[in-house]
Amino acid sequence: MANRVTFIGAGNMAGAIIGGMIDSGFAADAITATSPDDGMLAPLRERLGIHTSTDNAAAVADADVVVLAVKPQIMHQVCEDMRDAVQAHRPLIVSVAAGLSAETLERWLGGELALVRCMPNTPALVGAGAAGLHANTRVSEAQRRLASELMEAVGLVEWVDDEALLDAVTAVSGSAPAYFFLMLEAMEEAGASLGLPADTARRLAMQTAFGAAKMAMASDKPPAELKRNVMSPGGTTERAIAHLEQAGLRTTLAEAMEACAARAREMADELGKN
Repeated sequence: MANRVTFIGAGNMAGAIIGGMIDSGFAADAITATSPDDGMLAPLRERLGIHTSTDNAAAVADADVVVLAVKPQIMHQVCEDMRDAVQAHRPLIVSVAAGLSAETLERWLGGELALVRCMPNTPALVGAGAAGLHANTRVSEAQRRLASELMEAVGLVEWVDDEALLDAVTAVSGSAPAYFFLMLEAMEEAGASLGLPADTARRLAMQTAFGAAKMAMASDKPPAELKRNVMSPGGTTERAIAHLEQAGLRTTLAEAMEACAARAREMADELGKN
């Protein structure tokens, strides 16, 4: 890949994306990661062979793409410090920071920039992520393809035309790994109460979750039909599903996801006040 990519931040998400890029054929010598702590950079430099720097402004000076991968709470200062360097040649900006709108980021970086907001999730750390992306009007088709390539290196990419829909993406995939971890936790506890060793219940629940997701992804049938296919009339699965429905699982999940999306909107308002 001829494009030079600089990651501002060297945490777990940046490291996962960089590793996925290299595994997908991106040239390590075209990638730079930055951090004020060289101790964070040394493992990436030694393991992946990329360039590293403790100077953000210098690292973005010749970048075609700048990936913002620092915590939202420190993003304002980070953007202020490298604003002039970014404005000097205006690379594509890709943000993987939650809760910061494109307008806010662009304002902090001086404006008039091609910017893609990305809402990834933590399974990107194992190459099984799901990310929602939104591009502002200055992003070209070539830049859009490039942003897709970066995030497809660690999983699925879905584009949304309306930036506000990234709050829904947060609810459906960004925060959602925790929903499934909660279900696994509950299934382990229930399995143990039924007499299974806790570690046996955990392994069975995890493998079943993996298998169900794999079946759903391999099938052209909707989840509702896959569910019905498991349910024999009068059988055990039908009894369990009926109990979940009567207990209000759908309503509870919908309310939880709305709360998640609402908090994403609140965070954007709070963080954008600077």
